[in-house]
Amino acid sequence: MDETSLRAVGWARSLPLNTEVKAARDWAREHLRTLGWTADAPQTVDAVLLTVSELVTNAHTHAHSPAQLVMTWDNRCLHISVHDSSPEVPAPREPSAERVGGRGMLLVDALADAWEARPCPRGKTVTACFRPPARV
Repeated sequence: MDETSLRAVGWARSLPLNTEVKAARDWAREHLRTLGWTADAPQTVDAVLLTVSELVTNAHTHAHSPAQLVMTWDNRCLHISVHDSSPEVPAPREPSAERVGGRGMLLVDALADAWEARPCPRGKTVTACFRPPARV
């Protein structure tokens, strides 16, 4: 394989509005287990699962939309992508004592090595990337 080639493995799951966020975490955890991350990188797994929770919750709560969750591992970075039907791109907001929520993207920003949100023809996709510890 030459240096311009990319080898990746991925999984996708659709999560209707009535799907509990726990189902998304459990699904993601099982795929992280197949990569060996649950044994070799438990702290990274916790960060990934919290990010999955936040992104799926945002899709259901703020976009009032089903969520399409995609996990892709390219041997350099684990990409967690959630697509929903809202064109509104999220941004971290300053915490406020007056609001109950609004900290999800601050958490994603703190947990992920990088993240981005991109508008799409039918909504947006938010992707967070996680690099594993060297031993994985």
